[in-house]
Amino acid sequence: MNQLEFLFEVLVTLLGDVAKNYIDLRGFQRRLAVAQATLQAQQETARLTKIRFDAGLANDLDATQAEGLSQQTAAQVPALESALKQTAYRLDLLLGRQPGALANELTLDAPIPALPPTAHVGLPAELLRRRPDIRRAERQLAAATAEVGAATADLYPQLSLTGTFGLLSVSASDWFTERSRFWSIGPTISWPIFDAGKIRANIEVRNAQQEQALRNYEKSVLTALGDVESALVNYAKEQSRYRSLLDATVANRRAVQLANDLYRQGLVAFLNVLDAERTLYVTENDLAQSEANMASNLVVLYKALGGGWDTR
Repeated sequence: MNQLEFLFEVLVTLLGDVAKNYIDLRGFQRRLAVAQATLQAQQETARLTKIRFDAGLANDLDATQAEGLSQQTAAQVPALESALKQTAYRLDLLLGRQPGALANELTLDAPIPALPPTAHVGLPAELLRRRPDIRRAERQLAAATAEVGAATADLYPQLSLTGTFGLLSVSASDWFTERSRFWSIGPTISWPIFDAGKIRANIEVRNAQQEQALRNYEKSVLTALGDVESALVNYAKEQSRYRSLLDATVANRRAVQLANDLYRQGLVAFLNVLDAERTLYVTENDLAQSEANMASNLVVLYKALGGGWDTR
């Protein structure tokens, strides 16, 4: 691998890692915002339940359960904040900065990068040739094939033309006259027939190396195809999962509103309110994570194809 190709491979890996960590960071920010908003709503529910209990309109169990649910959600916030900080530090290191150098930029809330509805990657067979591992295996196969040809050529006689030119005289005074000059030219044949066993053994070694290079090339291609197909499937399936979670989130928000209304009317138990709020939080958290996963899967696809393609 030459220096330019090595640089390209490192660049694709670096860009992919930076994009992946940036997406993870925005995803953690989104999930943290969901947790904080849910916690605020659950604390308000716990406060109102406590007021109802003090007024004799609710029992102690309702107030205790409401407080327990809010504390359970509160316990998720530090973990998300820690993951957010760690991801920001990884971005700093990937960009050659000290940990915390980009804190002012990264702490500002920003959406997860928007994605195209489909990834127009073209023909995978053509795009795969950009992968450094495939190009490396292809060159190794070509070199091994050339070595087989060079080893086989040793079996045949080699013809070369040689010539000599000189001065022939017993007297230095005659060296530059026509009579003192001589030359000769003629063919030379070299045929290492007695080394044929050694040559044939060398040919077998080269053939084995070529076969190994061929298997390595086939393995590289199949691995690359598997990476691309897996990335495409994950990207498409995550989009389908995101749409389902989006519909579920809308329905669960409606369920929370209905549960609170029915509870205030005394038509359902307070447990229905807690279950609706807990389900809504799980769904909204999964929705934010799914959005980040879609973007991450697109980055994985970019790296699987060796980079360099446009999604427009």
